[in-house]
Amino acid sequence: MCLFGITAFSQTIGITSFATGFSSPTELTHAGDDRMFLVQQNGAIKIINPDGTVNPNNFLTLTSSKVNFAANERGLLGLAFHPNFANNGFFYVNYTRAGDAATAIERYSISANPNVADPASGAVLLTVAQPFNNHNGGTIKFGPDGYLYIGMGDGGSGGDPGNRAQNINENLGKMLRIDVDGAFPYAIPPDNPYVGIAGNDEIWAVGLRNPWKYSFDKSNGDLWIADVGQDAVEEINSVSGTAAGLNYGWKCYEGNSIYAAGCAQGSTTYTFPIRTLSHSTDNAGSITGGYVYNGTTYPNFIGRYFFTDLYYDKIGMIDSEGTLSFSQAFNNFGFITTFGEDVNGELYVVSADNGIVYKIIDTSLATDDFATSGLSLYPNPAASSFMIHNTKGVALKQIQLHDLTGKLLLQQQLQQSDNNTLNVDLLQNGVYLVSIEDVSGKSFTTKLLIN
Repeated sequence: MCLFGITAFSQTIGITSFATGFSSPTELTHAGDDRMFLVQQNGAIKIINPDGTVNPNNFLTLTSSKVNFAANERGLLGLAFHPNFANNGFFYVNYTRAGDAATAIERYSISANPNVADPASGAVLLTVAQPFNNHNGGTIKFGPDGYLYIGMGDGGSGGDPGNRAQNINENLGKMLRIDVDGAFPYAIPPDNPYVGIAGNDEIWAVGLRNPWKYSFDKSNGDLWIADVGQDAVEEINSVSGTAAGLNYGWKCYEGNSIYAAGCAQGSTTYTFPIRTLSHSTDNAGSITGGYVYNGTTYPNFIGRYFFTDLYYDKIGMIDSEGTLSFSQAFNNFGFITTFGEDVNGELYVVSADNGIVYKIIDTSLATDDFATSGLSLYPNPAASSFMIHNTKGVALKQIQLHDLTGKLLLQQQLQQSDNNTLNVDLLQNGVYLVSIEDVSGKSFTTKLLIN
């Protein structure tokens, strides 16, 4: 396991390797149980078990005859499990359709094997034509209201040349909202803002450029949208999940600034982001949105929204007021395409560079977590060796030692005994991070000084 970070808001954002071996990941989610499902752009959905192992058989495989993944922003992009999945077995995917390259939202069912979907059960609910091969959106989520939300980019080619995001008769550049429990293929929620008046009934919000990743805060239902920017800024929007008919401004505005002269209308109320990130000063280029932390393992993280950027190797975090902080740069971390949230509210990020799923951790709690589990290092500081005391009989698996840049320096299997000794006489003086993993996959982290 690797793990490293720096202090922010009195806590330290770190990452630790959780699962490996993936190709072009686009989504990571759960189905209401302790499994996680990783979506690959090439049409495969894989199951990750709680211990980080990956099932040998795909949960579902959509072939190239169905999915067009020939461009960077096309392919199998989204996955959402029905809130009643445990009983009805329904889940939904968002992909770029082979042939015409339209966005397709399709429903599938589980098979008799809970770890394998029925590939013959696919039923397309909705398609949206795509004029270009970028800004296709991709994320789908069920909101706290039970409706399916579909994030749609403006269609691409830069600058929204078709002025689609502000056109209420176009589904591009929007957040759509449909009722999948109504008559097939779907019903329109009666409180959607354009029901019974001009405008597409599926539209929930307008004025989005490319909401690649968005999520709902499990604690209060708020909707957080990370909208990918154009020339100068990325933006993070945070609104009540019940706020209908909002206009997020694109292409009249990029972030808080006018983008297209003469576009903004005085009679229109625009919703501006809680935070913008400058391409020139804020480690920003193409934002990858995440989640508000609602887990229990790291109390210092609760209520903070986590995000990153496709082109930078840091994790960002903001509070409800928009106060911003970044982690340090992580080694071999880049091209983060998605976050994930497990059933317990713990957070993950996935790198397309190396195909690794990382768990986000707070390393400032490591010493307390280490001690309360009955583990200790002695002596600390160490000279040529140190001993691990295991006073509570935790079933240990392995130990890893990293320097503060995240480089793995030592890895050793541990014996099931009260004490294990490790030799470090070849290491230079300094501070190191020690991570001990038990047989269930849980990790305990502390710091070691060698002098």
